[in-house]
Amino acid sequence: MTTPTVVLNIVGLDAGLLRDHAPRLRAIGEHGSSRTIAPVFPALTCSAQSSMVTGLQPSEHGVVGNGWYDRESHEVRFWKQSNRLVHGEKVWETARRRDPACTCCTMFWWYNMYASSDWAVTPRPMYPADGRKLPDIWTNPASLRDALQNELGTFPLFRFWGPAADLSSTQWIADASRIVQHKHEPTLHLIYLPHLDYALQQHGPESPEAAQAVREIDAVAGSLAEEYIDRGCRVLIVSEYGIGPVDDAAAPNRALREAGLLAVRNELDREHLDPGASRAFAIADHQIAHVYVHDPADLPETKRVLESLDGVDRILDGDERAAAGVDHERAGDLVLVSEPRRWFTWDYWLDPAKAPDYARTVDIHRKPGYDPRELFIDPALSAPKLKIATTLMKKKIGLRTLMDVIPLDTTLVQGSHGRTDLGADRQPILLSSQIMDSLPAQVRCTDVRDIMLDLVFE
Repeated sequence: MTTPTVVLNIVGLDAGLLRDHAPRLRAIGEHGSSRTIAPVFPALTCSAQSSMVTGLQPSEHGVVGNGWYDRESHEVRFWKQSNRLVHGEKVWETARRRDPACTCCTMFWWYNMYASSDWAVTPRPMYPADGRKLPDIWTNPASLRDALQNELGTFPLFRFWGPAADLSSTQWIADASRIVQHKHEPTLHLIYLPHLDYALQQHGPESPEAAQAVREIDAVAGSLAEEYIDRGCRVLIVSEYGIGPVDDAAAPNRALREAGLLAVRNELDREHLDPGASRAFAIADHQIAHVYVHDPADLPETKRVLESLDGVDRILDGDERAAAGVDHERAGDLVLVSEPRRWFTWDYWLDPAKAPDYARTVDIHRKPGYDPRELFIDPALSAPKLKIATTLMKKKIGLRTLMDVIPLDTTLVQGSHGRTDLGADRQPILLSSQIMDSLPAQVRCTDVRDIMLDLVFE
């Protein structure tokens, strides 16, 4: 016998924020079970979510970060979406094997495209040939796309990521989840609610803005959880990682370039990373950076250069990569961990005027690394609203132009993640509507898969 189970992934919610600012969610744990999670390394969205649904380490499922370098095509691939990239049996596949009647909806969890779940919804912009980016979603079945957007309006993509990111995208996901649950009643329903992530990176976890964002997500997720409990569902609330305060970034690619190890191409007087021609380069991902070295003979020099870089705490290679759970062909030959109050930027230019044109735009696929500065409008702009309005008007009449309003200043970012040792208050949380006395005080991220199955089949 199975019981409908809903999993709410509230990214960034940690033990301290839960205790101080989230009474509705905290009450669910107090009536059921409340634990913390030992995050998987690296503590990044795609790695954590893949570990939760497979029960495997990144060295086994292959998702070593939010992106990596393809050594055959010499391309950096960030924020890809195919579920085939995640190796291992997914939790819904295990559930279906136990009971063929089990169904699953994956709502905005990453690597959602072409997943074997019964229903899937994920952001998927349209990119017409004229250079525009239009909000849209990808769904399985395809008819679900029109059904959701006809009822809720177009998914607010530009409120999901970028300087305008706010609660409305999370509210849209919550409302879409209600529709799917009411119409299809999946046995297992995985729902990703991203709102808290933005405020913590913009303002830091100890800021008044972070406290307000927790109260906002507590209202949305708390209401959603209570509705599901009232409908007879079991509810599991998890978080992928905690976010710690940061002051500035380190730039491993600049250090590698200055050492003659990183190569660039000059195109239209702008510099572009040339990974295939580089002896070594880094893919920055929050507080983690994967460093790829084409010739093993260059490893000692590369490591020496990076060991002297201010902001680098540890460099993992050889057996250390294996011990950390990232010993996979997709991982860098060296894996950097930043100091607790630093993060890694992908920047490689020595003159800001030579930065590629997309550096000052929201462009998550073209940049060879994650860029949290995309959450900010450049404070140096004298009239940013006028510039944005003018650019939108040009795009509307068919002119090709850049929305180049993103700053290059790394000190604007106030929160980051990737490390797994941020202290007790920054530990991600696990709450269950059910009493689960057999769980230890802290569960591993890889245990979440079996906890889901226990709730479905107990």
